Parts: sequence; structure tokens; C-alpha cells
Amino acid sequence: MGTNGSTMLQPLRQGLPPLDPASVSNAASCALPARYEAVREARRFTRRTLEGWDTGDRVDDVCLVVSELVTNALRHALPADTVRHQELNGPVRLHLMRWTERLVCAVRDPSHDSPVARETDDFAAESGRGLFLVESFSDSWGWHPLAGTLDGKVVWALFRLKP
Repeated sequence: MGTNGSTMLQPLRQGLPPLDPASVSNAASCALPARYEAVREARRFTRRTLEGWDTGDRVDDVCLVVSELVTNALRHALPADTVRHQELNGPVRLHLMRWTERLVCAVRDPSHDSPVARETDDFAAESGRGLFLVESFSDSWGWHPLAGTLDGKVVWALFRLKP
């Protein structure tokens, strides 16, 4: 396994259940550009990756959660003056990591603001239900500010996989 999975986990460790980066069986990541088509790209990347990893019946749940986390990062975590066009190194990065019975998807963004679930009784509302969906479809989720030279934060969701 390359270093990107283990270094990615360093700042997450406080928020995540104890998972040993050395025992990751699969890891993949992709940079996402600052435009909303990135949500579709992230979903496609996730589906392709998970089908290759044989993660059972959680693929749709994970794809939905990835969509919400990436949408939140694009909508709330980028400065208003971010140039929204094709960049090689997008400001948002998606990481997928799999252990034998657990899968973590983590989205890194440049903002230090904590993700906030908005109180809404309107379940038809287009906005404000992202973290509600993340909570509903994952087994746990959280966030952590990045340490060291990396700026911003990581929002992660954990999925239990059937052995």
C-alpha cells in the first residue's frame, strides 16, 4: 500500500474507531475539481473502486454518502473566489480505504469550519439534509481538522462490511 492511505489517516485517528493504517487492505483516492460535475465523477470513481474491491451490498449506500460529502465540500468549504474550472489538482480530495470488515470514505477540503447539520423538517428540501443522509446511510461519521502541512479538514463516514 502507498503512503497516501496511512498519512491520510493520521489526522482522522482521533475521530475514527481505532483502525490500524498498516492493516488497510485497499486504498484509493482522487482529486476533485471545484465544480459540481465533480459529484458525479466522485460517485463514478467510488462505484468503480468498490466493485473492484467486492464490498458486497454497501456500494449504493457508500455512493450516496460520497455524493453528499463531496457536495458539502464544494458548496460550503471552498472560498467564494475559488475559480470553478478544470484544475489538475482539485481543492477537494476523496479517499476510500477498506479493511476486512470496514470501509471508510473521507473527503478532504480546505475549510476549517466544522460541518453543521441544519435543522430542517422539510424532507423535500434540496439543501440542508446532506449530513442527515450521511448519518442515515453510514454506520458512523465525523470530522477532524488536518494537522501539519495539510490545511483544512477531513469529513469521514464509516461502513461495516459483511465478512
